[in-house]
Amino acid sequence: MTSLLGRLWLAFAFTLAAAPALAQGLESKLVIVTSFSKDLTAPYAQAFEKKYPGTKVELQNRNTAAAVTFIRETRSSPPDLMWASAPDAFEVLKKDALLQKYQPKAQGVADKVGSYPVNDRDGFYVGFAASGYGIMYNTRYLRANSLPAPKEWDDLKKPVYFGHVGISAPSRSGTTHLTVETILQGEGWDKGWATLLEIGGNLAQVSDRSFGVPDAVNSGQYGVGIVIDFFGLSAKASGFPVEFVYPSVTTIVPANVGIIANAKNPKAAEAFVEFLLSEEGQQILLDPKIQRLPVRLATYDKAPPGYPNPFKDAAIGAKVSFNAELSEGRYELLNSLYDRVVTFRLKELNAAWKAIHEAERRLEAGANAAAKDLLAQARKLATSVPITAAEAADPAIAGAFQEVKPGQKPAGRQAEFEAKWDAATVKSYADAKALAERALTAR
Repeated sequence: MTSLLGRLWLAFAFTLAAAPALAQGLESKLVIVTSFSKDLTAPYAQAFEKKYPGTKVELQNRNTAAAVTFIRETRSSPPDLMWASAPDAFEVLKKDALLQKYQPKAQGVADKVGSYPVNDRDGFYVGFAASGYGIMYNTRYLRANSLPAPKEWDDLKKPVYFGHVGISAPSRSGTTHLTVETILQGEGWDKGWATLLEIGGNLAQVSDRSFGVPDAVNSGQYGVGIVIDFFGLSAKASGFPVEFVYPSVTTIVPANVGIIANAKNPKAAEAFVEFLLSEEGQQILLDPKIQRLPVRLATYDKAPPGYPNPFKDAAIGAKVSFNAELSEGRYELLNSLYDRVVTFRLKELNAAWKAIHEAERRLEAGANAAAKDLLAQARKLATSVPITAAEAADPAIAGAFQEVKPGQKPAGRQAEFEAKWDAATVKSYADAKALAERALTAR
C-alpha cells in the first residue's frame, strides 16, 4: 500500500512539474544540433528547462560542417533545431530543403545588423545574436616577446609575428570559415588570398577545433589568435590577460537558429526560438562567459560600460557587406582549398615565407634589380592559389565538393582538383623558397 501511494505521489508530482510545458502544448523533448560551446548552450538549456519543466533539452555538439552533414543524413528522423553562427551553413540547409519556415513573435529585434538582415528574408532561420571576426592577443605574451599589438589583418603579415599566430581550420570551424570568407569578400579573391597566405606563413598552428585557438592564446601557447569576437571578449571578461580588436575589414553577421524540416518536436522548437529572442534570453548573452552581441536593441541598455554595440558603432563591420549566397555557393570548395594551401602545407608555407622575409631583411634597400625580381617572383608564388574567383564560383566546379569525414577520401572530380592543388602548392612553395634564397646571391 505504501509503495502504491509512493508511485501515485511521484506520478502526481511529475504531472505538476510538466504542467507549464503541457499547458502550452510543448513536447517532452527538444533535440538541438549546435556548434556552440557549453559555456553558451548550458545556460540556455537550463533556463529553458526551468521555464518549461516538462521539456528536456538534448544538445548534440558538432562543428558546423559536420552538423550540416548530420542533418542531411538524418532527414528521415531529424533533430529539431540547428543552432550555430554561420549564416552560409543555414543557406546550405535551406537550399537542400532541410529547414522549415517560422515567423517569430518576439518584438524589439533589429531588422538588420549593418547592411545584413538579422533574419532570413524567406523565413527559414532567424538571428538570435550578432557576431564579428577579428584578432585576439595575449598582452603578457606580447610584452614578453616585444611584439606590437596588432590592429589589422595586414599587421599579422609582418615578419615580427612569425610563429606567434594561430587559427583554426575553416573545414573544422564555421566561424573561421566566415572569417576567411570575410577577408576574401572584403579584399577581393586575389588580394584576399595573398593576405591569408602571408598570414599563413606566420602561423604557429592550424587547430582542428575552434576552441583550441582562444585556449592557446589564453594560456600563452602563442600570442595572437584569429577568432570570432565572443572568444576574445569572454576571455577578457573572465580575467585572462587578453584583448580583442575588430580589423577594419570585417563583418558583423547574425548567429542563427533554424527549425529543421519534419522536426519531431516542433512546438518545443518554436518555444526555444522565442525564448532566445525574449528579453530573458537576450540578457543571457551578456554573461561574462558568453559575451555575445544581442539582436534585441533594448538589451544593450543593461550591458556593462564599453560593451560592443554594432547597432550604434557603425565602424564595426562597415567595410564588408557579406554575401551569404556567394559564400554558400563555394562553401565546401573554400574549406578544401584552405586545407590544401595552408592547413596541410603549413610547414612548407612557413619555410617559404621565412626565406622571403630573411632575404628581404638582409637585402633591405640594397637589393639590386636581379634580387628584387627574384623576390617579386617568390612573393607571387607564395601569395597565389591554383584556382580563380570565377572558377570557384562556377557551380560545375564548386558543386563537385562535399565535406569529407575523417578517415574517408574524396571521390570523383573533387579528388582530381585536390590532387592538382596539392601538386601545384608543393611546387609553388618550394620554388618560392628557392627564389628567395637565390636573391641573396643575385648579381
